[in-house]
Amino acid sequence: METVPGHHALAAPPREAVVAIGNFDGVHVGHQHIFRLVAAQARARRGTACVLTFEPHPARVLAPELAPPLIVPLSRKLELIAACGIDLCVVEPFDLAFAARPPDAFVDEILARALSAREVVVGQDFTYGRGRAGTVETLRAAGPTHGFALTAVDKVTVGGLVASSSKVRELVLEGKVDGAARLLGRPFELCGPAIRGAGRGRTIGVPTANLQTEYELLPRQGVYAGWVRLPDARGRHGAAINIGFNPTFSQNDALSVEAHILDWNGDLYGQRITIEFAARLRGEERFPNAQALVAQIERDIEKTRVILARQGGDHGAG
Repeated sequence: METVPGHHALAAPPREAVVAIGNFDGVHVGHQHIFRLVAAQARARRGTACVLTFEPHPARVLAPELAPPLIVPLSRKLELIAACGIDLCVVEPFDLAFAARPPDAFVDEILARALSAREVVVGQDFTYGRGRAGTVETLRAAGPTHGFALTAVDKVTVGGLVASSSKVRELVLEGKVDGAARLLGRPFELCGPAIRGAGRGRTIGVPTANLQTEYELLPRQGVYAGWVRLPDARGRHGAAINIGFNPTFSQNDALSVEAHILDWNGDLYGQRITIEFAARLRGEERFPNAQALVAQIERDIEKTRVILARQGGDHGAG
């Protein structure tokens, strides 16, 4: 997938462009449905499947005090969009000047001139332009003048829940990572380099990989079953994951994300890993001593094995 930093950076309009517009944080199943539709329509036209998205997220500019944590960083969002068969992604810089642009200017300058759109695909609640004055209805009305057709896609539901970025965030913050996974179409994940921790896990016989996460959104504190994806295609391994402050040992520790990888030994320091969450096991607890903590960790590990085996995932080195 070609990625372009804004419509001004396009050397020429893409051929027979079919364009999805949106923020697409998380690239959940609703977004994936839009991208598959765009890709199919582009193939039918022998044209270009395009996405127009924005950086930073408009909420960071328009209401920074209310802006939610992002589900994935831009780099991961682009990877996920590319995996849906999109040919070109225009990452439009979003600032107050861009937000003040009238709706008709957005359509004329970006959709008609820069992208030469032939079809535009948006969600039913899509708005654009100054004061969000542009709506699906105004965009549909502008289509014949500017040479594009409009498709407004209904929301996708999974198990009675509407797939939305806000619902994914809500579920993750509640620790309901299994529900978030259903809306994402994949496990909720955190990525980043493995860093040196306090080393307590190794001293009690339960070594952990400590993650310096590159993501903003964290699940609720507690213990989870999940997986760790290792670098260099070394596979996915089951893991018992802890997010918390290690209250058994200290009242002053910073929040940490650490994973005990089942049936695996090695040093991951400095390497980039991905932690994927399957299910929440319990909340964070303070134990009277290290022995009580180890006993609980052993129970957590056995429960992790059961959950991962039930889900058909790897639960060991394999």
